[in-house]
Amino acid sequence: MTIKIVDVRAFVFRAPNKTPVQTSFGFMYDRPAVFVCVTDSSGRTGWGEVWCNFPSVGAEHRAKLVNTVFAPILKSNIFLNPKNAFKLLTKSTEVLAIQAAEQGPIAQCIAGLDIAIWDLYARNLNQPLWKLLGGLSPDVHVYASGLNPTSPEILAEEAYRHGYRAFKLKVGFGKDRDLANLRSLKSTLKGCRLMVDANQGWDLSTAIDMSQSMSDFNLDWLEEPLRADRPWSQWRRLEMESPIKLSAGENLAGLRSFDRALKARALAVIQPDIAKWGGITGGLAIIGLVKKFTVRYCPHYLGGGIGLLASAHLLSGSGLPGMLEVDSNPNPLRTLACGPLASIHEGIGKLTEQPGLGLEPDFSVLNEFLVTY
Repeated sequence: MTIKIVDVRAFVFRAPNKTPVQTSFGFMYDRPAVFVCVTDSSGRTGWGEVWCNFPSVGAEHRAKLVNTVFAPILKSNIFLNPKNAFKLLTKSTEVLAIQAAEQGPIAQCIAGLDIAIWDLYARNLNQPLWKLLGGLSPDVHVYASGLNPTSPEILAEEAYRHGYRAFKLKVGFGKDRDLANLRSLKSTLKGCRLMVDANQGWDLSTAIDMSQSMSDFNLDWLEEPLRADRPWSQWRRLEMESPIKLSAGENLAGLRSFDRALKARALAVIQPDIAKWGGITGGLAIIGLVKKFTVRYCPHYLGGGIGLLASAHLLSGSGLPGMLEVDSNPNPLRTLACGPLASIHEGIGKLTEQPGLGLEPDFSVLNEFLVTY
């Protein structure tokens, strides 16, 4: 079965924030999303999502790249399968990415379109994507992330009421504040799993000190304590000194980068973001690498609902016992477009038997946040 795409469209959405999402390097003052739709010659559609959190103008930029650079490529070719489309999109824009120094945005557009093409492909085969990818169960373990450094226990308690049983706190705001927040969460979330994310906020000496200072909290992992561009020798040094297992991956791009990361044997948890690099096609290749190492596959995600749902399908399809990140901050672009993942029970989300991602975005409710660009 071939794929002939006749239409490609990118939609930009922005939802206001009452409370900005804070990281060690900045704030998100609204919640953006770029949803992409591909339509084939039979009239069926597939949906994907392009990562666009930073910088704040990124959403409109990515959407214009989709419509002006990638749509003509997709509409002028016929593909045997989504992997062929991914390869052509990558090859066709390699030089452009170098010339424009836009490797990140271009990779993000390819990732979102790849997700959409896989959704379309699975719909044409009348199979849910998770099952097409080899999954045996629709159940996906999840955790609530994005717990900000200001009164994180309030958001954590709300997430607990909504069915979450594992939580990730943002750290990197000073030792006293970080440790006080951990004590508060440990007291609030008795019996729950807890992780921390430094968002690349520390140098090596600070990361060693903080990891040892947090050793009594029984944390599942310490995420991105170092910048993603630090040499793997530093990560290895930290891994030897840290009583907490290390995790990273959202800021790696390209299969070679993931291969080097795994071969360094510094990470216990690998966290690719399929809307940032690779889509489903790249994600499958990473999973193939992960299965050769004793690491956990726990997809990163902090965006709208379509990318979150796609990440869940890939995790289910992998057959690996990981956990999916779900941002716990209010975001209608997530809750209105993530289908069954809007409902979590005892730490588990359940995918459906509907073809593809099992979702058709409801523009009657999303139009409130639609942006003209």
